[in-house]
Amino acid sequence: MRIVVRIDEMMARRKMSLNQLAAEVGVSTTNLSLLKNGHVRGVRFNTLLGICRALDCRPGDILDIEEDEE
Repeated sequence: MRIVVRIDEMMARRKMSLNQLAAEVGVSTTNLSLLKNGHVRGVRFNTLLGICRALDCRPGDILDIEEDEE
């Protein structure tokens, strides 16, 4: 199993750009892009909370679990 980040889907629903979200959350666009594309090993709870506040969502709306394909 693996955790899948679905920030881009929620950003599209909210019509928010990566730059807008990064500015609202207070993180760099580079770090947010790495998170969005699943290239990080962890995320701070305060960053996750900031993303959820900015996108008006819950963590389960942007984080999911998928089964590994065999």
